[in-house]
Amino acid sequence: MKPPPHESNSARPVGTPEGSLRAQARREQMHARLLGAASLFCFLFIVVAGKLTLATIIRPMAPEKRQIAPQVPEIPKIDPKGGMAGDFSLPQVHRAPIMDRNGQTLALSLPVAQVYANPQELIDPADIASKLHRVLPALNEQETARKLGLPKQFVYIARNISPQQELAINNLGIPGIYFEPGEQRHYPLGRMAAQILGAVDIDDHGIAGVEKHFDARLLSDHRPLRLSLDIRIQSAVREEVAASMQTYQAIGACGIVMDVRTGEILAMVSLPDYDANTFAHATSDERFNRAVTGLYEPGSTFKLQTAAMGLATGTIHVWDRFSSVPLKIGRFTIRDMKNDHFSPWLTLPEVMAYSSNPAAAHIALDVGGKRQAEWLRDMGFFAPVPVELPEAARPLVPHQWGLATTMTVGFGHGVAEPPLAIVRGTAATVNGGILVTPTLLDAESRKSEQTEAATPPDSLASVAAPLQPSVAQAAATETDAPVEPQGPRVLSPDVSALLRRILRLDVTQGTGRTAESPGYFVGGKTGTAEKIGPHGGYLKHVNISAFTGIFPMNAPHYAVYVMLDSPQATPQTHGWTTAGWNAAPTVSRIVSRIGPMLQIFPDTEHAAQIEAQLAIPMQPPVPRGVRPLGPGNDPGDPRQMETAARKARDLNTAQEQSTAGARKHLLAERRKATTEKMDE
Repeated sequence: MKPPPHESNSARPVGTPEGSLRAQARREQMHARLLGAASLFCFLFIVVAGKLTLATIIRPMAPEKRQIAPQVPEIPKIDPKGGMAGDFSLPQVHRAPIMDRNGQTLALSLPVAQVYANPQELIDPADIASKLHRVLPALNEQETARKLGLPKQFVYIARNISPQQELAINNLGIPGIYFEPGEQRHYPLGRMAAQILGAVDIDDHGIAGVEKHFDARLLSDHRPLRLSLDIRIQSAVREEVAASMQTYQAIGACGIVMDVRTGEILAMVSLPDYDANTFAHATSDERFNRAVTGLYEPGSTFKLQTAAMGLATGTIHVWDRFSSVPLKIGRFTIRDMKNDHFSPWLTLPEVMAYSSNPAAAHIALDVGGKRQAEWLRDMGFFAPVPVELPEAARPLVPHQWGLATTMTVGFGHGVAEPPLAIVRGTAATVNGGILVTPTLLDAESRKSEQTEAATPPDSLASVAAPLQPSVAQAAATETDAPVEPQGPRVLSPDVSALLRRILRLDVTQGTGRTAESPGYFVGGKTGTAEKIGPHGGYLKHVNISAFTGIFPMNAPHYAVYVMLDSPQATPQTHGWTTAGWNAAPTVSRIVSRIGPMLQIFPDTEHAAQIEAQLAIPMQPPVPRGVRPLGPGNDPGDPRQMETAARKARDLNTAQEQSTAGARKHLLAERRKATTEKMDE
């Protein structure tokens, strides 16, 4: 049976010419489609490549902040004037950085990692320890292998490794090795302000200095903590104090610069010091902050307080005269140096310029022990200095205030105070009579801290903090608006003005002549006290030499204090170790260096006019009709006091004897009358 025609036509062999043509056509069609698809993919590739070239090479675009914020800090901007200083922070760390008043970083935390392992997950501890040692050369390979072989689930391998080391260990691909994020405190300037900054422990909590005082603030607020310190001033003071310490072979020294109007501390140096990054290896002597922890007899620098006390209470006047003749206290004698040759009666300016001990004791006796103790308590000398350092020490003051205490405290013996307390007291005598509070925070930081204390932590005000002003803005503000001291008033402006003239006199004609810095009109007071030995008692020929100064005295801005512990005599000092030969010239060099940094320049053009305004005669005239204290009128003379006391005792004795005699006579009369009645 013949197949149907259509079936016969469709079942032709492939090898026929018609089948070959049909297969070739299909192949050509397939090739055309593949070529089209390839062309399309080539076009898309060219477009993508062009787009990438445009975006990455020709016109690259900066990544969005949200893309890089979790990994890296904000890209720094060029800021030659430092206007944005203090805004840099790392998002990975929790503890805020610490800056100086100009934005210089003093302390910051860097991201690190802790490496630990689970020994139960390790295969070859020795091989792993060898590989880790290649990345961490300081690692003890044998000890690490031992720990990795322990039957435990957790062992520390290394702490505080850098991100580069963390990446290198991670690239080793060792199962059972893990990382724990952390941070490490770093102090970029090393020794600079080490005792002020303090340190943190292994858990990143403050254990000393500013780090300890502001521990909660530094952990809760990532904004930089800006201090009142000016690292330029700090560096200059440290260099000069270190040079003097070496020259005079002192065992310790300190230097302080403070704004007498605001109490802001611009520099606080204590030597010897240490690298703040090696706090754990520093000795106790290096950690010891002599400016706030050290307690020293202030010596003659305290005569400024005696003079201020006498003038403020109205007990003495500038024209009064006081005996400089040696005074006996039991088996001790209060006297001046054997080479001092001056009048046996000195006016107040002479007492301060010549630094007479007996005369200062007379002033203290005139005021009286009770009022003297009250004055010193009001001036803050009975309590630790209220500064933001937990190391601030409590002064050593007598428990009983007798006659001997009154006299010795009058010239700076019998009490022990930290140097910052002396600086604070000096500032109050020259700034118009206001007792300011020393602080290590700059003005903007103090305002910010006060605002935060009064504002709930979840409020917008605590998050959106105002930007810190630049150095130029701060200087302009300071120039345009005079700063008024804030605090309790302890002296009248008139008494303060008089004391400024007396302090200037001490530099121009008194014991502090070597503190002069031309054009800066320095004023101040020298102080030399015998050092107390470790077992009590004074060490002969071992002194604490100090100078407390102010400049410029015609418009007091800054207090400068230098103290040398146990300085030695040199040929240049002609065998002397007193403050006028070592501490005072150090202050002179400091003032000359830091004045321009503080935008205060020597004024030589108006020097004669300024000196005339500050001048005060050594022997001021006595106003008409006034009987001054002096010969024949010295209520504080202990000899007169003893005579008066003896007369009072004799009078009391006579009265008692008279009363006893009268009683005897009365009893005799009564007995006689009784006897007569009995006889009757």
